[in-house]
Amino acid sequence: MSISMNTNVSAMQAFSRQMSVSANNVANALSDEFKAARAYNVEGENPDSPAVDTVIVQSQASGPLVEDPLSEDGSLKEMSNTDIAQELVQQIASQHGFDANAKTVQTFDETVGSLLDIVG
Repeated sequence: MSISMNTNVSAMQAFSRQMSVSANNVANALSDEFKAARAYNVEGENPDSPAVDTVIVQSQASGPLVEDPLSEDGSLKEMSNTDIAQELVQQIASQHGFDANAKTVQTFDETVGSLLDIVG
């Protein structure tokens, strides 16, 4: 596989990890005190074999405080800091990035297939 295809495949894996992190945030959006994470795709460190890596950072921002319905003293509890709208935007961007790289891999596969048919 060419270096370009390796880059596309690693990018697809990175976008998949981004989607997984966002899906986890959405799944836990109603969990008390849950801290959302964010996945960032970055250029790999090895210049000889370009790749895409994912850095996952957990937010330390506080979630909204609401009155705890289970307490009798009116104490507050912290909710999740997950922003569903932001997660939707992240998932759309991740899907488009994955699709673009998948189309590149598909085009490469079709081109190699055509060349083999011509040579063959």
